[in-house]
Amino acid sequence: MNALFFGSLIVYFLATVLQFAALVFKKEGLGRIAWLAFLAAFCAHTLYIVIRGVVAHRLPLSNQFEFATAFSWGVSLLLVILRIRLKADWLSAVVMPMSFFILSYAALQPRTVTDLMPALRSGWFGFHIGSAVISYAAFVVAGCVALRYLLISRKNRKEDAFKLEQMDFLSYRMIALGILMLTVTILTGAFWAEQAWGAFWTWDPKEVWALITWIIYVVYLHLRLRGKKKGLFMAWYALISVPVVLFTFAGVNTLMSGLHSYG
Repeated sequence: MNALFFGSLIVYFLATVLQFAALVFKKEGLGRIAWLAFLAAFCAHTLYIVIRGVVAHRLPLSNQFEFATAFSWGVSLLLVILRIRLKADWLSAVVMPMSFFILSYAALQPRTVTDLMPALRSGWFGFHIGSAVISYAAFVVAGCVALRYLLISRKNRKEDAFKLEQMDFLSYRMIALGILMLTVTILTGAFWAEQAWGAFWTWDPKEVWALITWIIYVVYLHLRLRGKKKGLFMAWYALISVPVVLFTFAGVNTLMSGLHSYG
């Protein structure tokens, strides 16, 4: 299992380096090698999660290490889907590093397989935490797309106008997916909390920051749909919102104690 985990981490790193080299030196061959390496890392990453789940006899989502590992996998999964469906090769340079960095964070956490805590033994477990994984991954990918948008828009070339419009729309779609899944996370968490602790909402730090994250991205949707805002402003908004997601993911557990401290 350790060989699979660290093998995935190393190959993600190599894929990221090769992708940057392909971008800098404009070598399509390097880009293809980087993509194949990334796919190999993703397969090993997937196999690791499956084996850990079999060994633990549960979904491997119960602690910070497992959630971070799944979070990195979710980012990688979205990249694979978007590249295959949209032929969006340009996504690799901005999304590959995030898969690597999030998995690197996971590597710093205790990797011991433990039994599920009594509070987590619920039918809501998979829905609540699984939807959070997809939500966070979608927000991060949206931020990566926004970063790419900002880098290309600086060149101010007319031939990039259509590409920028596609990026703007893709970032919006990822945020819409993220909000949907975060809504599922909050609602399932509320029902679960009522069963486990006797209250739908306890103002636990994790709950509060999940709500803050939800509000920030709902404002994005409001500005996009009702305010008709697009382009540069929304790209900056999507990018600047990512640190809030990362704080909700890691900062809350590190700096604040609460009912979700085990997660």
